[in-house]
Amino acid sequence: MGEAIGPMLASAVAVALSPLPLIAVLLILAPPRGRANGVAFTAGWVFGLAAVTALVLVAGGALAPTGGRPTWADWLKLGLGAALVLLAARQWRDRPRPGHVTAPPTWLLGIDRLTPARSAGLAAALVVARPRTLLAAVGGAASIAAAPSGPGARALAAALLVLIGSLGTLLPLAVRLRGADRSVHALGEWRAWAAAHHAAITTAVPLVLGADYLGSALTGLS
Repeated sequence: MGEAIGPMLASAVAVALSPLPLIAVLLILAPPRGRANGVAFTAGWVFGLAAVTALVLVAGGALAPTGGRPTWADWLKLGLGAALVLLAARQWRDRPRPGHVTAPPTWLLGIDRLTPARSAGLAAALVVARPRTLLAAVGGAASIAAAPSGPGARALAAALLVLIGSLGTLLPLAVRLRGADRSVHALGEWRAWAAAHHAAITTAVPLVLGADYLGSALTGLS
């Protein structure tokens, strides 16, 4: 079981640390109807992440060799690692300079007017539209698919990948549902922290994960 769970943990944490979905769910939870939209957004995120994980597991099962260690996952991680390192380098190059403020994405400006259905759709879209999130999710699912474990262990590892990767949306939702007065202040602090450290997170996390993928792939292929 550990052979399926251990290799995917770094990927799951990287997905959970995606700052843009965290900022989005914090903004969605703020309006008076934030609870309904927050539940829908979280459900959409969980569904999108589960769908990506399931697709990779199915594809990995089709590519699995009859005997020996599968090499497709190493080649995939080699490509994912290189892509993540390049994304981190571009993020560092385009980072906001001192004294300059980067304008938020246009879709964030109207996020308080979303319906629950559109909130769910936005969350699912963020899973596949954000390269850092998608690459980490695919890498984590590939690690599970390539592990020499049984179907039960792989299913458990996949469920943990989705659960850990969804903590960035599940935790704010839990705080919002627990109490209205105190949650507003807490969620506001989280939103300010995520916005302040957005550039650092989107540079450091892909760089570390990309280096991990590259090391794992080169070790497996050598």
